Amino acid sequence: MNRRHFLSISAAATAGLLLPSALQAAPARPQLRIPRWRGFNLTELTGGKRGQRFRKSDFQWMAEWGFNFARLPCSYWSWSSKENWLTIDEAALQPLDDAIAFGLQYGIHINLGLHRIPGYCVNGRELEPAQLFDGPPAAMKRALDAAVHHWRTLALRYKNVPAKQLSFDLLNEPPFMTDQSRYVEIAHALINAIREANPDRIIVVDGADIGQTPVLGLLDAGIVQSTRGYLPKMVSHYTAGWVPKNEFESLEKPTWPMIDAKGVTWDREKLRAELITPWQPLASRGAPVHVGEWGCVPQTPHETCLAWMSDLLALWKEAGWGWSMWNLRGGFGIVDSNRTDVAYEDFNGHKLDRKMLDLLLAN
Repeated sequence: MNRRHFLSISAAATAGLLLPSALQAAPARPQLRIPRWRGFNLTELTGGKRGQRFRKSDFQWMAEWGFNFARLPCSYWSWSSKENWLTIDEAALQPLDDAIAFGLQYGIHINLGLHRIPGYCVNGRELEPAQLFDGPPAAMKRALDAAVHHWRTLALRYKNVPAKQLSFDLLNEPPFMTDQSRYVEIAHALINAIREANPDRIIVVDGADIGQTPVLGLLDAGIVQSTRGYLPKMVSHYTAGWVPKNEFESLEKPTWPMIDAKGVTWDREKLRAELITPWQPLASRGAPVHVGEWGCVPQTPHETCLAWMSDLLALWKEAGWGWSMWNLRGGFGIVDSNRTDVAYEDFNGHKLDRKMLDLLLAN
């Protein structure tokens, strides 16, 4: 694929200024209709290290298995820096160019998102020089201006890629909030910046509260809302040291179904109440919902993991929601997950969890 066929750079991308229109809610748009995207997060650019590249083989494997979606959660540090938000190294965007080309080649829809955006990341947001969601108004505006600049740059760069092949995910897992108005303001600013360059680009907005709560204030924005599939954490994140202990429902070795420390039974119906029902006010009005992340750490017993996954997948299939597992290769995934209780299948020099793959393909 000749990258000139789908790359379009504009001098406007270097302006870095927040246009007045970006602060205004756009007129109501009709609800989108999207395929039932199913696939994986590919995390090469999530940590922001320079020189990381996406693997063509990941796209080839997904296509051969029958998946149709790859979410790319990226850190802006991969092409810019917290010291100079408005400077973008265009050469460092080459890995994204390659991933989009691989998606075009293998029929995989690419969902490009900012896991770390100027002013915010769910992991280590204190590392940002100004905060996007709280702080002095001038600092929040500076962060939003920079976030708009990055999305405008990406929108212009990929303006010729068809909407059916590329979508944008604004920012990953916004913080817990009692009032969604700031998040709605941020989302509208970023949406408008993208649509100035790409009026038809499909845009995904993560739910509030780390992706767990629908944002009804964006119901008329004509976007996809993204939820998560990590509950209960006593199963999905068993022994994970990066999760505060008070967020675990229980610290016991997981089973499925499971009774937590408060005597609450977690089973398929509890998952429905926690992960499906809260989104019904949105879904019932025709807004598309997609599960942007989900999965289970390798410390959870494999049979427990598969039983839990089976209930989640059944619920999402019933709801008509697609999903994107975290990740393809690595601890949450189906390849090289390093679980100690799995009889792996040799696969092109890698270790494939065939039972988990078959479960995913059935749903």
